[in-house]
Amino acid sequence: MNKVTMKPLSVNAAWKGRRFKTEAYKTFERGVLMLLPKITVPEGLLVLRLEFGHSSKASDIDNGIKPFLDCLQKKYGFNDNKIKLLMVAVNNNVKKGDEYIKFAIESVEDLAA
Repeated sequence: MNKVTMKPLSVNAAWKGRRFKTEAYKTFERGVLMLLPKITVPEGLLVLRLEFGHSSKASDIDNGIKPFLDCLQKKYGFNDNKIKLLMVAVNNNVKKGDEYIKFAIESVEDLAA
């Protein structure tokens, strides 16, 4: 594995001033919070598995992670600093109207079992 010896930059440190949610973000958040199923998030350290179905071939691999992760935290009441492994499958190209997000939140301990 290659290594760059530099402190990672947080999203918060990447922008000047306050950032405000767009109307599109607010609509997305309301929709996701209504659609998320009732689940119990395991205690302790977590693994988050994500799969995005995008209709745009121009979608970057990381586009949907932070907004969706923020919705997960809000719905399920956990701190994302508990996520120690993020497994992502992105850019499954789908037809317009067939977009989706799949996710699983698991315990790190279950991964080792």
